[in-house]
Amino acid sequence: MSEVLNHQQIRKKITRMAYEIYERNLYSSGVVFAGISGMGLILSQLLAKELKSISNLAVEEVEIVLDKSDIAHSKVELSQSVVLSGKTLIVVDDVLNTGRTIVYAIKPFLEEDIDKMELAVLVNRAHGLFPIRPDYTGYELSTTLNEHIKVDLSEENYSVHLH
Repeated sequence: MSEVLNHQQIRKKITRMAYEIYERNLYSSGVVFAGISGMGLILSQLLAKELKSISNLAVEEVEIVLDKSDIAHSKVELSQSVVLSGKTLIVVDDVLNTGRTIVYAIKPFLEEDIDKMELAVLVNRAHGLFPIRPDYTGYELSTTLNEHIKVDLSEENYSVHLH
């Protein structure tokens, strides 16, 4: 197991991503962060907090609740209803591997009136089995399919490890 990113590096990447989100959505009527259950939700909360501290954009948050271990049969729900009309939706997950989780995670939004939908990930592994590309990436990392990325955003000791 080797460390890919430490706490300080992750904080810097979150700050940079928040500035990029602000720059691209300067004239938006609001940004809704939709974090995928688990580390995606925590990353979403960190990005929302950072965006609020650097801008006056209206920021809302919602959780995309799904079971990553059985994604094809998992019910995909939102933790609460949210008005998306005219706003930018940013789907957030910790790692983009094949794109399968993201494809299922956007199901609740397909019939919504969204100004635009974007994707933010901390680590992009670039194993694109689905035509999904992130708009905001903390770190690009080429790996083999046998290797695993472990993201820990709990407490005050964030880390990304390669197994």
